[in-house]
Amino acid sequence: MSGNRSAGGVSWTLCPGCRTVQLGSRLRRGLWVCPDCGRHLQITAAQRLDALFDPDSVELVDSPLTDTDPLEFSDTEPYPRRRERARRSTGIREAMVLATGTIRGRPLVAAVADFRFLGGSMGVAVGDLLARAAEIALTRRVPLLMVTASGGARMQEGVLSLMQMARTAQALTRLDAAGILTISLVTDPTFGGVAASYATLADVILAEPGARLGFAGPRVIEQVLGQPLPTGFQTAEALHRQGHLDLVCPRGEQRAILARLLALTAPETPVERTGPNDAGIVTDPDALRPEDPWRSVRRARDIMRPTTADYAARVFTDFLELHGDRLAKDCPAIIGGPARLAGRTVMLIGTQKGHTAAELSGRQFGMASPAGYRKAARLMRLAAKLGVPVVTLVDTPGAHAGIEAEAHGQALAIADNLRVLAELPVPVVAVITGEGGSGGALALAVADRVLMLAHAVYSVISPEGCAAILWNNAAEAPRAATALRVGARDLLRLGVVDGVIPEPGEGAQTDHGTAAELVRTALIATLAELGDLSPGERRRHRFRRFETFGGSSPPGPDSKGMEWGQ
Repeated sequence: MSGNRSAGGVSWTLCPGCRTVQLGSRLRRGLWVCPDCGRHLQITAAQRLDALFDPDSVELVDSPLTDTDPLEFSDTEPYPRRRERARRSTGIREAMVLATGTIRGRPLVAAVADFRFLGGSMGVAVGDLLARAAEIALTRRVPLLMVTASGGARMQEGVLSLMQMARTAQALTRLDAAGILTISLVTDPTFGGVAASYATLADVILAEPGARLGFAGPRVIEQVLGQPLPTGFQTAEALHRQGHLDLVCPRGEQRAILARLLALTAPETPVERTGPNDAGIVTDPDALRPEDPWRSVRRARDIMRPTTADYAARVFTDFLELHGDRLAKDCPAIIGGPARLAGRTVMLIGTQKGHTAAELSGRQFGMASPAGYRKAARLMRLAAKLGVPVVTLVDTPGAHAGIEAEAHGQALAIADNLRVLAELPVPVVAVITGEGGSGGALALAVADRVLMLAHAVYSVISPEGCAAILWNNAAEAPRAATALRVGARDLLRLGVVDGVIPEPGEGAQTDHGTAAELVRTALIATLAELGDLSPGERRRHRFRRFETFGGSSPPGPDSKGMEWGQ
C-alpha cells in the first residue's frame, strides 16, 4: 500500500487511483479496495492469506533458503546488503511466502508473492519456494494457488534468475501429470519472467480488476515504440477480452470463487447406475413417430428452445463458466466450465445462442469462431487432467464463416477438437439439443455416446445450403431436408446417434423445466453406464464406434497401432 500516514493513532492512505485520502480502518474492512474508485491497492502476503483462508487454518511453511550472489552484483549498493535491507523492512525472508490451509474447509497450498520485497522479483530462492509449494501439493494431492505480484526476474542474480522460469514451469508440469489443480491469481503488477512462467501456466487464471500482466513492461514497450501505449493496455479487463484470463475477480469475491473451484475438484458422490430404458432414452427407431423433416428443422431452430445456459441452470448445479482460448479471444458462441451433475463433477461445454435478437447477435447465433473451439479444447484437456467426464450440448447452424475466422485457422481449430475428443481418457457424452450443423457441430460431438432431442436435427449441411447447391434453388430446402434425413428417427437408424431423448408437448421450447429433467435423467444414466471402462478401453471403443461409419469392417483388437493406452 502506498501513501500511508498516521496521526493520533489513526492511519490514512492516499489512493493512487483517485488520489483521495482513505481511513485505514475503512480500507481494511473493504480488503484494501478504494471505496471511491474501486482501485485494488497492493497488499502484503500476510494480508492476502488473511483475506482468502479460513480463520486459524493458515500454517506457514518454513522452507530452507540458500542466499546466492552468483555475480557479486553491485549497483548503488551490493546485492546482499540490498536483500538484507528488504528483509528488515518487510519482516519476511523472501519475495514469496508459502502456506497451507483451507478455504471454506477445502485444503490447498498457497505460494503468495509480496511486491514489497525487491519488487516481488524471482530469483533462485523464489524458484526454490515455488518448487517446494508444488512438491507439497503433489505429496498431499491438494490444489496449488499461486498469487503473483512481480516486476519479473531478479536482475542481481543474472542468468540464474532466468533459469527459474524453466524450473517453475517444470514444477507445474509435474502437477499436470499428477492431475493436481493449479490456480493463478494475478495481481498488479505481474511482468517478465513470472508472467512468462508459472503465472500463466495454471489451469485456471484469475486476475484482480486493473491488474497488469505482460512479458515486457510498459516502459520498455514505450521506449521501443517511441509512443505512448493505449489506455487499458495489459490490464486484466483487456486481457480477459483477448482470451488470456478465465475471470476478472474483485477481491471481495475471490474467496467464494476459489471455494467453488476447490469444491468442484473435491471427491465425488457415487452415481447410481441405471439403464437406458430407465432413463427414458429411445434406442429403437421404430419406437419414434415419423416426423416431417422440415418441421423438425423449424422446431430445432425455434428461438425459445432451451440454450446451453438454460440447461446449465436447470440440469447442473454450481456451473462455473471459464473463459478464453489463452491466445486471442473469448468466443461468446461457446460456453463451458466445471459443474456438478447428481453429485459428480463434469466439464460442461456447449454452443450458446439466445432467445432475443440481441442475445443471438451477441452470441454470433451460436456459430463458434476458432477461439471458441480452442476454448473448448482447453477445457476438454483440463477435464482429462482432473479425470472428470465431458458433457457437450450442441445447438449450432455451423462454425462461423468469415474472413477473420478463416484467417485465424477455423479448419485447424475444428480438426484439433476432433483429435482431442478422440483421445480423451474420460467419458464423453454429447447431446444435440437443437441444430447440429456440419463440422461446427461435430467438433463437439465425437463422443462415447451421442444423444439427441426428439425434435433436434443433425446434418452435413443446412437444407437451404444443400438446395442452393444441388437444386440451384434455396426454396427447395424442405425437399433437401427429407433427402438428407436430418431427423432423429433416421439418425438413430443410421447409428449416428445412440439414443433419442423425448421432448415435452410440442417441443422443448414449450416446457424448459420438463425438457431439462429429461436431459438430466438421460445424462446421469449414460454417464453411469460409461463409468467402468479404463482409459485405454474407452479410446478403443470410441475409435471403433466411428469406424462403423466406414465402408469396411473395423480393425480387430490386435491390429497394429490400435491398442491405445497400453
